[in-house]
Amino acid sequence: MGLVRLAKRAGKAAAARAKRIDDKVVEMPRREYVSLEDEVKLEDENVLRRHVEELEEREDRAEGAPEIHKEQGEGKRSTRGGTPAVGVSADEDGPKPTMAEVFGPGGLLERCMIGGYEHRRGQLEMAEMVHDAFENHRHAIVEAGTGTGKTLAYLLPAICSGRRVVISTATKSLQEQLFQKDIPFLQKHFAPNLKVAVMKGRSNFLCISKLNQMQDQALLSGMDELDAFQQIKQWSKLTETGDRAELTFLPDDSDLWMRLDARRDTCSGQKCPQFNPCFVTGMHQRAKEADLIIVNHHLFFADLALKQDDFGSILPEYSAVVFDEAHEIEDVASDYFGRQISNYRFDELARDADQTMRSLHLGTPALLRRTQRIRERSRAFFETFPAKDGRYPFTRAEREAFLEQHREAYDALATALKGLETECAAMIQKPEEILRIARRGFDIRQELSFLFESNEKNFVYWYERRNKGVFLAATPIDVSQLLREKLFEAFDTVVLTSATLTVGGKFSFVRSRMGLDHAKERGLPPEFDYGKQALLYLPRMMPDIRNPGFSSAAADEIVKLLEASAGRAFCLFTSYSQMRDLYDRVKARVGFPLLLQGTAPRSVLLERFKNTPAAVLFATASFWQGVDVPGEQLSLVIVDRLPFAVPSDPIVAARVQALQDEGRNAFSELQVPQAVLALKQGFGRLIRTKTDRGVLVLLDNRITRMPYGRIFLESLPKYAVAGDLTTVERFLRRGRE
Repeated sequence: MGLVRLAKRAGKAAAARAKRIDDKVVEMPRREYVSLEDEVKLEDENVLRRHVEELEEREDRAEGAPEIHKEQGEGKRSTRGGTPAVGVSADEDGPKPTMAEVFGPGGLLERCMIGGYEHRRGQLEMAEMVHDAFENHRHAIVEAGTGTGKTLAYLLPAICSGRRVVISTATKSLQEQLFQKDIPFLQKHFAPNLKVAVMKGRSNFLCISKLNQMQDQALLSGMDELDAFQQIKQWSKLTETGDRAELTFLPDDSDLWMRLDARRDTCSGQKCPQFNPCFVTGMHQRAKEADLIIVNHHLFFADLALKQDDFGSILPEYSAVVFDEAHEIEDVASDYFGRQISNYRFDELARDADQTMRSLHLGTPALLRRTQRIRERSRAFFETFPAKDGRYPFTRAEREAFLEQHREAYDALATALKGLETECAAMIQKPEEILRIARRGFDIRQELSFLFESNEKNFVYWYERRNKGVFLAATPIDVSQLLREKLFEAFDTVVLTSATLTVGGKFSFVRSRMGLDHAKERGLPPEFDYGKQALLYLPRMMPDIRNPGFSSAAADEIVKLLEASAGRAFCLFTSYSQMRDLYDRVKARVGFPLLLQGTAPRSVLLERFKNTPAAVLFATASFWQGVDVPGEQLSLVIVDRLPFAVPSDPIVAARVQALQDEGRNAFSELQVPQAVLALKQGFGRLIRTKTDRGVLVLLDNRITRMPYGRIFLESLPKYAVAGDLTTVERFLRRGRE
């Protein structure tokens, strides 16, 4: 076919980049990083900085914020076994293979992965559909279940397109899979010159300027911190990236690192004397050379929010986007098109102001009094909010009543921020670091004013107390029009894919929520034999969830199921209170190791579950998706209730009210479809490979008793269904034989 054209040249760069260590040749992939900061031509650079600052602060805090690398294509050519590289990218010579020639029976993938590849009809269908979207400049939406191989099905068409494509993912684990597994495979076998950038938040990188300023040991407290600083200082002389991931000794919540990182809100940009050698600066230009840019949804919508306000952009220019785990788009977009402040932002402002002034030797008593006043008045103001954890509406009438009662505390806080700005403006010396502190104070004051004194019709206002934090926010009620204008009309090719996009076999719900009017759509056939691999158990004798005896009956059922499965289970709940209640009821009645969400970080709990025989995990929403435990270690998934969103949640309530105001049925058009997708995500934790077997349990009898239960059952894979425990025990025994 003339497709294998690069074999003679393969391996040149790989040999050149090999590094000899202890007389062993180890291939060292060249890893480079890129910053979130991009060139933006703007008349008012200060306005851009203030706007970007908040968005990137939120992106840095988001889980799965992506890392920025770039792999040089030359360095990825290799002849290490298997099939020589086949040119598929636009800059490769010769004819390009069709998707059928790549994914079909006996195709290129099968030849590259001898003994490790099995043709999947759904994967070929998806690849052809995505390829058509790129070629004909149209949108596509594809539901592809676990086992489809969807990452290669969108990566190869993206490479073939010759366009700069952004790949947006929901989780850090998927980003790592793309960069460490899929991308090297494609570079080796299909696109040796492929250049890829994976992006990570600025707070992951060391600021050289801050490091130099902290030479004054008066800024350090305690021998442990002094020792850690010395280790970071030595590392800074050796590292090529400045990425804190290399510092294995540094805890995740290190206060020292927070004072050393390259966060935008403490960066003076081109005015910094360390701008040229800066780790962030050196990465910036290299990002623009990438063919594929792998980001996460948080960064993508931070960038899109900037474009919405004509404030420039974070990402380099691109012409097409692929969203993996696209079912999360509405929630993430709502966050970034909204506004938010918290007590933590005031604390961080005061801390950064103190540190900046001391490091620059500009810490006058008057300035230090100003920052202390911000701390005190912020504490006094946020203490006026109710002490009970939870999320609460903050309507216009409620905000007006709040201000009437607490006007003195509100005005005192705004005055403290204004005082810091005034004190900075009065300084004779105004280095960029001081100007940034003043701008941050102004920005927070503006946000405070918006959240208390504005009344945008398409926003729902709310506040949340979570542990020691108080968060004030305004969230768009409907983002469909924003997404329609800023995403689907701005770019001619957007591909959406996930395992959970259809309700009752239709895409109408997600399309309406996202404002996607025109797109080719396809729900791919499942790759697993769910009728044989999974059993859906719906206990016949469970009481209604509103019955006072429900929790006791649920505990009895869970104990019986855990005994039948020998542990190896996820027990997933729709609320923390229900999770803790059932955990307390069950823990003394079984002998299996029980793990409880909240007792350790999520990643730690997941590793403990994977490595502890017969473990049982009690968890809530964060374990309903993005968790992968293939094999026998997870053989039972129990869900306590149909996962309807809490109707009293301010955002849910506002969206329900908006539909009702239009004369629509919010329950059938919003609440049921959302719950269907959530249940599909939760049940999707069980069957991850063709050899997995297990039981799915729903303790909520509404799925069989209420008319809307039919929508849930029609939306789930075709599981075998049982209503008695004997069938469950028999199914589990067969799995262990």
